Amino acid sequence: MIRLYHHPLSVPSRFIRLAVGECELTCELIEERPWERREEFLLMNPAGTLPVMQEDNGPPIVGAWPASEYLDETRGFALDEHRLLPANADGRAEVRRLLDWFLGKFDPEVTVYLAEERVIKREMSRLGMDSSPDSSLLRAGRANIRMHLRYIDHLIVEQSWLAGDRMSYADLAAAAALSVADFLGEVPWQEYEEVKDWYARIKSRPSFRPLLHDQMRGVTPPAHYADLDF
Repeated sequence: MIRLYHHPLSVPSRFIRLAVGECELTCELIEERPWERREEFLLMNPAGTLPVMQEDNGPPIVGAWPASEYLDETRGFALDEHRLLPANADGRAEVRRLLDWFLGKFDPEVTVYLAEERVIKREMSRLGMDSSPDSSLLRAGRANIRMHLRYIDHLIVEQSWLAGDRMSYADLAAAAALSVADFLGEVPWQEYEEVKDWYARIKSRPSFRPLLHDQMRGVTPPAHYADLDF
């Protein structure tokens, strides 16, 4: 049994949820609010970041990349249909580059701004923490997402998936990032039809279904969020 400490608005958490789902594994989700600095969680991960994955009584696996590598090494090598890293070194390097792009660039430039300013700061204020929203960061996130959508559009012009002819961790990371923005109603889909079609293919996969049922206090996703046909 895999136990995953996550948050619904955490892109790295959603990425690992998708990866676990693609491996057809059972996963117990434990929602963690990192800003609360819960002592038991900090004992597992002193950095206080998400996600943290644990299988059975094994040690905590901290971070999206270590968790995805663990899944690939323990499941992907054995079953080719579950392999989300290419078999060749060049292909793996490209997937890792794109994984770094979407988790290390898209997330802090877009989804962190949108989620923190619209939702997380409100939750922090409930705890009496100083957390005034900054409208300039919201504007930055809304401007930055268009650059990232153009980049995804560029990647899929001549190939079916972001890193080649089959789905990989790159696609899951990008879809995880977009799913958070979409949950908040912040993706201008009408301007990027090719990206919308690519996202719909991933959105319709069984691994994506649990994400479509996420709920958060004070957030009402747009009607199309859970609609497989948009």
